[in-house]
Amino acid sequence: MNDIELGAALSFGGLDWRVLDVRDGAALVITERIIDQRPYHDAYTEITWADCALRRHLNGAFLDGFGAADRARIVPVVNKNLDNQWYGTPGGADTEDSVFLLSIEEAVCRYFGDSSAKLYDEGRKRRYWFERKDENNAKRSAHLWRGDGGTWWWWLRSPGRLGVKAVYIHGDGNIGIQGNNILKGNLADGWCTGGVRPALWLRA
Repeated sequence: MNDIELGAALSFGGLDWRVLDVRDGAALVITERIIDQRPYHDAYTEITWADCALRRHLNGAFLDGFGAADRARIVPVVNKNLDNQWYGTPGGADTEDSVFLLSIEEAVCRYFGDSSAKLYDEGRKRRYWFERKDENNAKRSAHLWRGDGGTWWWWLRSPGRLGVKAVYIHGDGNIGIQGNNILKGNLADGWCTGGVRPALWLRA
């Protein structure tokens, strides 16, 4: 990984990725674009990342779509699933994932600039995120892989205001900390469902 730098673009498994972190001989990468549109879960019920349908898909059919040599380079990790920082909604059990979504803490505080003051500011709790100007929005905004390639909203793995919602990133990069419904959208064509930007740790 000596030749891979933070922010670098790379191709892996037929997809374009962006390097978010480099550590211990592996790189954390996220797809450059939103590569799919899916609901977070397949039923409208309280759920956490540990048990949701989107996690099953990413660590099942999506992972199986890589060739054997590529799968051998993917490093399983244990992810912490924190409670929602504004509402205290339980984040659920820690999970071991080969492929995963970023958490709100990762998307807000670590990998797209540091907006931690807005996440942990006790004085402005329970107000919409877009009421506060966030200079890091553009870094989180993502484009679709299809159609005209316009921006779209994409899921994080963290819970929203309730257990039937999950946090997401608006098309403009703002934080939907209250969350969208886990079964939001038109399942027939997928167009209204949340965007998916898988992340994984990749060994050299």
